[in-house]
Amino acid sequence: MAKQLGEINASSQADIAFLLLVFFLVTTSMSVDQGLNRTLPPPPDPNQEQNSDKINERNVLIVLINKDNQLAVEAEVEDISNLTNRTINFLTNPKSDPNLADKVPAQKKLEDAIEKGAKEEEINNYKRLVSECGNPEISKGVVSLQNDRGTKYETYIAVQNAIVAAFNILRDDFSKEYFGGKKYDELSTEDQKVVKLAIPLNISEAEPRSIK
Repeated sequence: MAKQLGEINASSQADIAFLLLVFFLVTTSMSVDQGLNRTLPPPPDPNQEQNSDKINERNVLIVLINKDNQLAVEAEVEDISNLTNRTINFLTNPKSDPNLADKVPAQKKLEDAIEKGAKEEEINNYKRLVSECGNPEISKGVVSLQNDRGTKYETYIAVQNAIVAAFNILRDDFSKEYFGGKKYDELSTEDQKVVKLAIPLNISEAEPRSIK
């Protein structure tokens, strides 16, 4: 009579497999794309009086990337290395060029905020801009970015970084001037909110399309 072999106890194999899975998940490094943190401009108030097309156009910097990863700013071929400075010049408009972004005093923004019933915090921060920061002029400029469906991801990110860098530089400059030489990242959360109102991060992104 043949001797029967005892059954192998496999009840612990599931636990071992689970522990190995956890080990590999913890020790494996994965490439993760980092998101771009920004606040997009709110949609326009339908009851707001509309400006002429000419004034609206001057407040929008159109940035396009075609399928060959070529950059165009306002229909002019541009190098990515120049995009940050060009964005800064557009937003600040130091020579009051009628073709670049218009500006509005902080006092006017304060009055508009009160009229539309904005939150008390926003109103108080505008008051600080007026009283503590000398009523600075706030740019109406918006950077409009659109890329082709065939644009390389690396090019898209490089353009994004160049645009965001312009806003970061302007926020640092404003912070140093009115908050004791400190950079934006060195400010308290409350002071950063004031700087954000002075230098709003207005970036608009359209759906990708075919761009020649």
